[in-house]
Amino acid sequence: QVQLVESGGGLVQAGGSLRLSCAASARTFSPNIMGWFRQPPGKEREFVAHITWSAGRTYYKDSVKDRFTISRDNAKNTVYLQMNSLKPEDTAVYYCAAATHSLFNEWGQGTQVTVSS
Repeated sequence: QVQLVESGGGLVQAGGSLRLSCAASARTFSPNIMGWFRQPPGKEREFVAHITWSAGRTYYKDSVKDRFTISRDNAKNTVYLQMNSLKPEDTAVYYCAAATHSLFNEWGQGTQVTVSS
């Protein structure tokens, strides 16, 4: 079983940047896709970005496309989310997830990102 541990969240002013990391603790780790999701206060969890583990192809939610960058380090079993030009509406708990088959079936515990105006 894979354990995903997120880090890098915190409080930042609007316009600032944060870099989230998600490390997978597994002897062998080869998911199909790694993704980032977020849950804003009082709202449902939503997709943010994903990256294919082998080819590194990426896909983003429209509202973050020009500000966030997802990347991965296969050797470290780690996926990152670089978030620039942060806005108050980016405030949420951010989760990483792994799709070992066709669905996201492994989830981290989440890390809080708060953007102040």
